[in-house]
Amino acid sequence: MARGASSNRWLERQAKDKYVKQRDGHGYRSRAAYKLLELNQRERLIRPGSVVLDLGAAPGGWTQVAALAVGGAGKVVALDILEMQPVKGATVVLGDCLVPDVQSQLAEIFTANAVDLVMSDMAPNITGISARDEAAATELAETALTIAQQFLRPGGALLMKLFQSRETDAILSDVNRLFRTVVRRKPDASRAKSREFYVVAKQFGL
Repeated sequence: MARGASSNRWLERQAKDKYVKQRDGHGYRSRAAYKLLELNQRERLIRPGSVVLDLGAAPGGWTQVAALAVGGAGKVVALDILEMQPVKGATVVLGDCLVPDVQSQLAEIFTANAVDLVMSDMAPNITGISARDEAAATELAETALTIAQQFLRPGGALLMKLFQSRETDAILSDVNRLFRTVVRRKPDASRAKSREFYVVAKQFGL
């Protein structure tokens, strides 16, 4: 079957993308790894010994970066509803983070309120229907915020992908209510045409 025009454009864009080329050379599973590398360098979110929960982790690019950053003294748990190959230095949990059984698994792994960083690069499957896509993206952001409230230690941080939409201000208002400092970042690896940006929220509950 012949490829469609949109598929060909995607392949052409991938072939020209410097982060795709670097990904293959560095052994990362996704170009998204470079987003986290830049954000962490700028914000110092992950340090040796940190405890990190990676939501929507598959295929594992962010997990790889986090596992290397925390070192042997730290802990990284990668969670996704999609199956994911193991990452050295990380624990992979399969399931939906809002399901009680999965939350019980997380509670067994983490000491109560001991997570230093909850990070989420979750994105919905795009349908092309704006209202539906915005609702799905908002639900994922709300999910990440809910999990952060359950597992973050006082003073912990949240790194979360958002998409600019009619619901963005409401989500940011909730984040500002829970964290002392909140900033928006768009790393170089985020494509210029994408509506995505990242929220860096620090000092939870202080």
